[in-house]
Amino acid sequence: MRKVLEVGVLLSAERDLPRLLEKILSCAMELARCDAGTLYLLDGDALRFKILRNNTMGVCQGGDGRDPDLPPVPMERGNVCALSLIEKRTIRIADVYNCPDHDFSGPRNYDARTGYHTRSMLVVPMRSREGKGLGVIQLLNAMDGQGQVRAFSEEMVLVLESIASQAAIAILNARYVVQIKNLLSGFVELTSRAIDTRTPYNVSHSRRMAACGGAFWEYLAGCTGDQERFSQSKKEELRMSTLLHDVGKMTTPLEVMDKAERLSPLQKEAIRHRLEKIGLLAKIACLEGRITGEAAAETAQRLKDAAVFVEEVSRAGFLQDEKLAELEKLRTLTYQDAGGETQPWLTEDELEMLSIRKGTLSPAERKIMEDHVVVTDKLLEPLDFPEELSHVRRWAAAHHELLNSRGYPNHLKGEEIPMEVRILTILDIFDAMVADDRPYKRGMDPERALSILKNRAEKDGDLDLELVNRFIESDCWREFYRKGETVCEK
Repeated sequence: MRKVLEVGVLLSAERDLPRLLEKILSCAMELARCDAGTLYLLDGDALRFKILRNNTMGVCQGGDGRDPDLPPVPMERGNVCALSLIEKRTIRIADVYNCPDHDFSGPRNYDARTGYHTRSMLVVPMRSREGKGLGVIQLLNAMDGQGQVRAFSEEMVLVLESIASQAAIAILNARYVVQIKNLLSGFVELTSRAIDTRTPYNVSHSRRMAACGGAFWEYLAGCTGDQERFSQSKKEELRMSTLLHDVGKMTTPLEVMDKAERLSPLQKEAIRHRLEKIGLLAKIACLEGRITGEAAAETAQRLKDAAVFVEEVSRAGFLQDEKLAELEKLRTLTYQDAGGETQPWLTEDELEMLSIRKGTLSPAERKIMEDHVVVTDKLLEPLDFPEELSHVRRWAAAHHELLNSRGYPNHLKGEEIPMEVRILTILDIFDAMVADDRPYKRGMDPERALSILKNRAEKDGDLDLELVNRFIESDCWREFYRKGETVCEK
């Protein structure tokens, strides 16, 4: 009885299905004191071998995630293990060679091939609470105290049926865990694709990062030898965090996310119409004799130069001081409207946008973009992640934090930032530099991006230098980022 209770505790603690099946059969064989056993699971219209043990023959197959290389048993009444599941009853046989009720060609062929001698057999079905068949435990050759083969006792039938019942619950629980994980993983993948495809300027960003991050994680596990620190469960947690790190962008206005230039389309259209208007007013003034033809021609050329300059500045990635100085000159240019009022060629709002030194976003627009990490945290807060994914929300929402406290939103620094977040930040910055799907710039060569990462780590101190060096030497990025293109995982 103590052993039965111990088995129940043991089975309830195991979540990995292959190891669980191995424990089920091992416990059943130990309780029944038998020499061999097989565990089958129902798959469609056949029973498939999952675990195979034979102490005399030294056979140990299954339990490592790979099924024994044996053909499945059809769900036909002539097969004793199939019959047991079909009729939902335990079948006990004292001698398979003297039992005409069932087809024992399988055991007999095995005996002929290996020299083993199958005699007694006990077949116990595993069923769900609803009575649905899950699989079968088949035990062979019960042994007495002297090591002689004997029949399985009637008392053992009840014991093994109890174990089979516990096993069925444990198998279903393990399957439910896998199904829930798969469902969560699928939902996260779907969310990631929805985020990335919301704008053409962010296609595959999160999935590229996740694929590259997974390869980098494996490299770290290999080069450090610390399989516990760089475990597969932590790898999955980092993958989930990576796929969800930009979920907050679901609420970011597209006119901010997709802003390829400093000026919005409406602002550019307004400037174009205004400059055309100034040119027409100059022509009218010339026709009315208020200005000379030379002055009108000079105004037309200045308007043309101004339009070209505004277009150039609006598209530029970075403004040098001389460009900003030229913008100041434009600030002084005015014209007289039809009512005689003095008006500027460019409004203050337009000049303010054109004066952004780096990138295309104004401080207010940048704040909107930066708020996506706060929104990410709020969107993930209601989700009840399982314990093994408990850090996903925190890591995803912290991917813009920097070691020198100049990141956002919480200005964390140093050891306040977990290693996984440091990896996520490196991946995010690297992808942003290399990717060709950003509205405000062309992607740069991976080697140049790596050089910038190293420079930031060494001089600015905002990135983890050791991790940056590991990332560079890993070469894991090469599979996903080739010169002139970015490649999403298949």
